[in-house]
Amino acid sequence: MSILFISDLHLQPNRPDITQGLLDLLEQEKAALEQLYILGDLFEYWIGDDGIQPWQAPVLQALKSLSDGGCQVFFQHGNRDFLIGERFAALTGATLLPEEFLTTLYGVPTLLMHGDSLCTRDAAYMAFRQQTRSPAWIGQVLAMPLTDRVKLAQSLRDQSKMAGQTKSESIMDVTPEEVDNALLRHQATVMIHGHTHRPDRHPIILEHRPHERIVLGDWDSRGWGLWIDSSNPADWQLRSFQLPAQTA
Repeated sequence: MSILFISDLHLQPNRPDITQGLLDLLEQEKAALEQLYILGDLFEYWIGDDGIQPWQAPVLQALKSLSDGGCQVFFQHGNRDFLIGERFAALTGATLLPEEFLTTLYGVPTLLMHGDSLCTRDAAYMAFRQQTRSPAWIGQVLAMPLTDRVKLAQSLRDQSKMAGQTKSESIMDVTPEEVDNALLRHQATVMIHGHTHRPDRHPIILEHRPHERIVLGDWDSRGWGLWIDSSNPADWQLRSFQLPAQTA
């Protein structure tokens, strides 16, 4: 049996290859998969549980099939799909996790996060994040007609991409002190997160003890995941794999 972590798929209608890659992966892994953790940005945008699009339905169905088969599915909100709610959970069989979630994986205290809250050097983004997480802002958006919500999501996505082109790499990466503080606050040995699109494994020494930060990769030309196999639970494998070819 195995545990799989994924994030930052950014599923969208004009990238059916990524959606198919996820469906293929879930079909391939379903017999051995015991737990699936999705650490945010499963979708490029989510306009509310009342606005599920036809192209999203196969993903929800695949997750429900997985959970019905005995695999525990967990979902943590990202900065693109933070409007996912209880209806999504019911349709997929997923458990919605808080922004910071501590679990124990084969004896290892592990902190799970999407990762955007760690990027505190990006002051403009942190201000935007605070605004869009407020109940008042969320209530206003969910009261809008679906077509207006789609336009808003696309506009915010375009603004985010433009802003990212003018920011330095260091500003958009995590703040090391925030990582240290989160690990110590939760007494975790390992942190797993996504968001930065910089897959890697970072050793950290805190209070004279070894820790580690594992960053999941984003899905584009390749998919990314972190696998832990119960037959060898000390071997945590962060690896990429080829996605289906994108059709014209």
